[in-house]
Amino acid sequence: MIGKLQGVIDYIGPDYVILMAGPVGYKVYTPEIFALKAPVTLWIETVVREDSIRLFGFSTIAGQNLFNQLTTVSGVGPKVALAIMGTIKTDTLMTAIATGDAKTIATAPGVGKKVAEKIIVELKNKMGGANFDFGTDSGVLPDLLAALESLGYRRMDIIDMAQHLVSQNPDADISKLVPLALKEISGK
Repeated sequence: MIGKLQGVIDYIGPDYVILMAGPVGYKVYTPEIFALKAPVTLWIETVVREDSIRLFGFSTIAGQNLFNQLTTVSGVGPKVALAIMGTIKTDTLMTAIATGDAKTIATAPGVGKKVAEKIIVELKNKMGGANFDFGTDSGVLPDLLAALESLGYRRMDIIDMAQHLVSQNPDADISKLVPLALKEISGK
């Protein structure tokens, strides 16, 4: 089995790259974006099916582990896991799982509300070792996201900023966080 590949990006497809490792070009499916002719090192996960063998590549071992966790959820295959990881940043995804934020997970193509909720239920306790200090006990982050969404902002555009604000202002309530968020969005 292939565990890691180093080489140069020779071709970029819609959800894969051709990675030239010496004289051999490997077709590697990846959620990440690379530049043509860029040297890369990818951690490889090999998925063997009855009719195919596919390589999935990640620039970090954490990305590979997250992919493997996602594919343990029933209804989430490699294609859906890649779509999730290609749409939602790793930190954001892990926070969404920890806080039960199905709405954020459902923003990925091919992921509906039921699959998002299943991901949360099946992975919430498996995501050990990570410290999620985003107001999960008080419910501040979901409240802030809901408030900003009600003002017309898209969740994927505001979630990283909202997480940062909540972590930087752990004692602030929603009435203090919304003006801070609006100030951040407007760039002032």
